[in-house]
Amino acid sequence: MSIEKFIEGIPKAELHLHIEGTFEPELMFEIAKRNNKKIKYTTVDELKNAYSFNNLQEFLDIYYAGANVLIEEQDFYDLTWAYLTKVHEQNVEHVEIFFDPQTHTDRGISFDTVINGIYKALQDGEKKLGITNVLIMSFLRHLDESSAFETLQQALPFKEWIGGVGLDSSEVGNPPSKFERVFAKAREEDFTPVAHAGEEGPAEYIWEALDLLHVARIDHGNRCLDDEVLVEKLAALQMPLTLCPLSNLELKVITDLKNHPILKMMDKNLLVTVNSDDPAYFGGYMNENYWGIAQALDLSKKQITELVKNSFKASWLPDTEKEKKLLELDQYFQNH
Repeated sequence: MSIEKFIEGIPKAELHLHIEGTFEPELMFEIAKRNNKKIKYTTVDELKNAYSFNNLQEFLDIYYAGANVLIEEQDFYDLTWAYLTKVHEQNVEHVEIFFDPQTHTDRGISFDTVINGIYKALQDGEKKLGITNVLIMSFLRHLDESSAFETLQQALPFKEWIGGVGLDSSEVGNPPSKFERVFAKAREEDFTPVAHAGEEGPAEYIWEALDLLHVARIDHGNRCLDDEVLVEKLAALQMPLTLCPLSNLELKVITDLKNHPILKMMDKNLLVTVNSDDPAYFGGYMNENYWGIAQALDLSKKQITELVKNSFKASWLPDTEKEKKLLELDQYFQNH
């Protein structure tokens, strides 16, 4: 069996996915038309051609512009359902997805409109597609602390639907320490904390996420390799890192997938995982991310299996379910 077929068939988990970042141009045009919202691109191809970025901020500018057409509960349902049906085709069995309520509440869309649409689609995804899920609410780090506190307050009636809180958006100049008090309050309310750190920001941001936010997972974390003491701590903790290869390439975090640090991180006993981040914008969902690094780094089937197992180990599935998935993966590897 070829590596490509092996990757297609292996059961996967995705732990770093922004639902707003799955907004494919075709669906964006469809929802814009439905809601009588104008977008500045006249064709799907023109919009796709705009998906070319030099850095994180350039991407975020178009990401937020696209999100503006999402208004009704049905829009958020359709967005989420489109993602779930796509990854179901790629044998993704468990997803832990971010949503950014402030992107929507700041333009007058109610919190409950956003979460109701997403949550109903996730429920249908579990019933109809067998995809288990966790929903993670992210704070936008370019906004202020008071806005994050307000969002946390809005989330409290939906605690049963939200597994954790995260921190995303423009990293440079917005360290985790900016939100230390918000995360302390979120932990008091029993939300599990995670944070984007060390994508474009320095290794120091990863330290802050660990020491000040007390995160259970680091999203991205590439820059940990700049600090050997930090690497040793992450390895000792078996702190999950949710890496996103095609995202790193598109945002110029790396210049070539051959330079991606994932193998070096595996060699240092770091618990690294593969994810798609914002697949509509970065040229690929889970299979494309695995294909990309497998080809660039000449990964073996054993290494790919290890990465997939890491994703289930790092997930928030119950331990019994994790064990079941790990046994399935061992069997898949032996069979192929």
